[in-house]
Amino acid sequence: MEVSTENEILAAEDALSQAMLDSNVEQLDHLLADELIFTNHLGQCLGKQDDLQAHRSGLLEITRIETQERQVKLLQGAAMVFAKATLFGTYAGEPANGIFRFTRVWQRKDNHDWQVVAAHSSLVVS
Repeated sequence: MEVSTENEILAAEDALSQAMLDSNVEQLDHLLADELIFTNHLGQCLGKQDDLQAHRSGLLEITRIETQERQVKLLQGAAMVFAKATLFGTYAGEPANGIFRFTRVWQRKDNHDWQVVAAHSSLVVS
């Protein structure tokens, strides 16, 4: 059971990365919970609609994601993912490349799909 759940979370993480790369707003809408709270590396708290709009408008464009580390911790009806990744892309037309650490909380919803309910990112400073 735990291995199966961990594999589901890893598959959801992969789907999230691909949706971010493609700016696939429909897929992001499915993967992000309506109640999402995302604290970005600048300390700003954003919601699901903020994230979708950034992709929809072209404000945020991610061209490559290189994941160096990923760890899953299973909880009752939820899972936490800790990841380190290098992101390449632009924000408002300016380069927005960097190494980030992410924490995401995935929750199994009533329809049995996994959705991100909370996330946090930090810029890794060398």
